[in-house]
Amino acid sequence: MQISLRWIDELVNLETVDIENLINKLTLGGFEVEEVLEIELSDSKTMALEISATANRSDSLSIQGLSLEIAALLNQTPKHLNYSTNNYSWSQQFEMFDLKNQIKNHCSGFIALTVENLENFTSPKWLQQKLIVSGLPVTNNLVDFQNYILIETGYPLEFYDLDKICSNSTNSQIELSLTTPPDSLDFIASNDINYSLDQSIEILKINNNPISIAGIISSKNSVYSSNTKTLLVEASIFNAARIRQKSRILGLRTDRSSRYEKSLKNTNLIEALYRLISLLRIVNPKLNCKLHTIAPFKKDSSQEIELNYKTLKQVLGPIQILETGENVYISPQNIRDALERLQFKITDVKTNENNNSDLKWNIMIPSLRSEDVTREIDIIEEIGRIYGFNKFLTRLPKIKNVGTEDFNYQTRKKLTSCFVNLGLNELIQYSLVKPETYLKNDLQLINPLVKDYASLRSSLLPSLIKAVEENSKKGSSNLEGFEYGHAFSLDSSSNIKEIELIAGIFGGVKEKSNWSNSSSSLSWFKAKGRIETVFKKLNLITHWKSYTPIQEKNILHLYCSAELFLSNGIRIGVFGQISPILAAELNISTDLYLFEFNFDVIKDQIQQNKLSVYQEYSTYPRIIKDLSFVVKTNISFSQIQQSLYLNGSEFLKEINLLDEYRGESIPKDSTSLCLQFIFQSNVGTLQTEKVETIINNLINLLINKFDVNIRA
Repeated sequence: MQISLRWIDELVNLETVDIENLINKLTLGGFEVEEVLEIELSDSKTMALEISATANRSDSLSIQGLSLEIAALLNQTPKHLNYSTNNYSWSQQFEMFDLKNQIKNHCSGFIALTVENLENFTSPKWLQQKLIVSGLPVTNNLVDFQNYILIETGYPLEFYDLDKICSNSTNSQIELSLTTPPDSLDFIASNDINYSLDQSIEILKINNNPISIAGIISSKNSVYSSNTKTLLVEASIFNAARIRQKSRILGLRTDRSSRYEKSLKNTNLIEALYRLISLLRIVNPKLNCKLHTIAPFKKDSSQEIELNYKTLKQVLGPIQILETGENVYISPQNIRDALERLQFKITDVKTNENNNSDLKWNIMIPSLRSEDVTREIDIIEEIGRIYGFNKFLTRLPKIKNVGTEDFNYQTRKKLTSCFVNLGLNELIQYSLVKPETYLKNDLQLINPLVKDYASLRSSLLPSLIKAVEENSKKGSSNLEGFEYGHAFSLDSSSNIKEIELIAGIFGGVKEKSNWSNSSSSLSWFKAKGRIETVFKKLNLITHWKSYTPIQEKNILHLYCSAELFLSNGIRIGVFGQISPILAAELNISTDLYLFEFNFDVIKDQIQQNKLSVYQEYSTYPRIIKDLSFVVKTNISFSQIQQSLYLNGSEFLKEINLLDEYRGESIPKDSTSLCLQFIFQSNVGTLQTEKVETIINNLINLLINKFDVNIRA
């Protein structure tokens, strides 16, 4: 919200107030100043502040409301504009009006006026300047008057062309009602969109003609124009929950409905209407105004809250006197001053003459603050806000015992360390998602805040892919990350099942494995090797099986996916390459790899693993020998490796595959393997002759059993 300091100065004296001091007080008071603007008008320059208020402070979303807050923070008495005290006769007339109408449900206040003899829509220059400083466009028609009332008072008034409405009605008697359609109704709104309304949507009607979706948007057939001579002005307060619900159903949110969503009060509604008429009369001296419809104003029941001095001292703590360094608590007089500045009424004081700590106040909450001040702690917060939170001492709690890390947290630390070492970043995303196109969401929220967060996620993979897509759109194509999160599903008994998962995505960027080689994309086997490295560090033995995605069929590659199992047969999760169809649709790399594992399965297995017993490291030197040979491709490396270990004697400690080569010099049905043998003794230094003998035996084994050809 952009506010003009010159406009605020009409209600609060800011001439002697330093701008930096004002900003600090607003920030400490819960109103964040996002920007200070200097705006140049035709004759001068003026300052404006871009202020962000909390959602529960609907009373501060106007010049009048914010002026009351600034006056309280600066300890001033706010001024009152003339029109706010000149409408006493209006209030009397409204109370005497015969209430014969249907405007009652979901409405805490409703007034409709007819305005005749409109000839000039030109807004005054001073009004236009205030709109400009407030960041609103100047249209030089009735919109300027609507915007002005909205900024000054916070009330969204709606205008209708009464002549246009009456021309569509056969009944000369005009009756205004708030009702719901009998069945379905096609409603063409002022934004030229046709909305299909049912009985859950209230509409405002004149006779049988719908003129607006109540509290949200007017119909196209009732919108005023430059030719309008007679207006119907609606000043109303609708129920916030109902407006939010209707907006979600329709997928429509307007400036007007957004105000109602914040729980406006009807306290100054008549004043706002009076202000509008007085503004229109400036350029229309022959204006004729008639009260058409009024509904009874619902009054909030007076709320009284007891405030204990002892509780306040415990929450806010002491204040340090700079001159003496003494720590004291806020005095009862300062508490009273803060409450009076907030216009809270103290109705009763209870005290124990022997103990000041037993002091209690009964506080009457004003109507404007009845939504956000409902408990004793809220009053304490208000006192601290007005007095200044920065004046209270900051004290850390005394901790008697340092907390211990449970096994869940220890497992997270291990997994996080493994994935960070692989170059992945930890990501945090919402558990609420919009209904996915690529993955079925069984759990839909009954009353979601917005459509983009209408389902509980059943997998972490769609959110990870979306994160890569968004980064790719912004020019960053190398997002590699992992995420801990909960997923939700329905079991066979339709009970909600919640599990904790760890998922990740990596690849998509060409890398060099050697400075002399050209850049290449991550292959499926190299990506698989990264995951195997993680489980190796966790001391977990995993088994991989080919997997045809079912639930993830729109996400994972049908022929490049695998399931992971523990040695006891418990399923860990899935790993696979992204579906090329999905990658092409989202314009991201097809060389991306995804995994999703059950965190609890990994945690339980780590906890069950026995403590590793380490042997003393041999101090004797190792002997390393390389051997190259050509073997048929139908013979797996694991078969060869197992046979070599069985026949390599106790000195053969390790066999590593250094290279695999296929080329013109190698037969098409064969491949060339280069193996590294590491020999070492724990009792003495090995002789070269002994190692050569073992190597010759292994060569004979390879030739006789696997029909290999040894390469020089």
